[in-house]
Amino acid sequence: MNEPAIGFVGFGEAGFHIAEGLKSAGITRISAFDINRDTPGLGEIIRRRAEQAEVCLLDSTGALTASAEVLFSTVTCACAKEAAEQTAPFLRPHHIYADLNSVSPALKQEIERAIDSTGAGFVEAAVMSPVPPHGHRAPMLLGGKAAARFAERMTPFGMRLEVISDKVGSAAATKMFRSIIVKGLEALMFESVLAASPYGADERVFASLAESFPGIDWKRLADYMVGRVVLHGERRAREMEEVAETLRSLGIEPIMSEAAARRQDWCAQLGIASQFGPGGPKTYREVLEAIAIEAAKRR
Repeated sequence: MNEPAIGFVGFGEAGFHIAEGLKSAGITRISAFDINRDTPGLGEIIRRRAEQAEVCLLDSTGALTASAEVLFSTVTCACAKEAAEQTAPFLRPHHIYADLNSVSPALKQEIERAIDSTGAGFVEAAVMSPVPPHGHRAPMLLGGKAAARFAERMTPFGMRLEVISDKVGSAAATKMFRSIIVKGLEALMFESVLAASPYGADERVFASLAESFPGIDWKRLADYMVGRVVLHGERRAREMEEVAETLRSLGIEPIMSEAAARRQDWCAQLGIASQFGPGGPKTYREVLEAIAIEAAKRR
């Protein structure tokens, strides 16, 4: 099996977990470049992750493209286009540039144009589940002219890839409009337990929901979803803002998406994520206690 050389543009949580998975699948040549590698605090996390995943952390985009054939863009959604534009001057026709960021179909198409101009292959990859705990096996929908080539290169190493189009946009749209449900439900769940718990009504709320929607463990779902918001609220808020912009471009008022973004952002601005460590809170009640403590400090 011909082993590809992999490079990560950005090495945050998603890049780290995917790299760990690819390393365990037998890929030995993995490198990364992150503009925050020397930023106090954040840089230390990036360097520690690179060491743990046995990834070579490089000091420039040029060095990254020289060392890798397949590039994974795993930056924040706000930086996706900038990352592509900064990488483009170093790309050659043998490169494949896969954008895994949660951005709108229109922005994916803009990124495609920046990459296509270099002769390199472009792939939009929509990651359809949380990366941890799945790592590189998180299911992804692919679009773009290089999608089939990317799938051929990476499927033998355990990646779960489905090519849905040779055009860019459909994969991002699927992910984006799924997010209306997933991130909207997270926001609703958070708001419900936030209000119900002071009255001791939360357990009865879950029991009632279980009667209406049997087969779902609503307490467990609340623990999971509230924890995800605490850990990733800021990123989720930015993603929902992308959703809102896309809805506007379609002539649809983004009433629910904007509300979900506000609740996600509200949680991020509390600044309580650091109280729980990288694994996050285990239960929503831990989160509510942390919120109460934080509120008392601000009085």
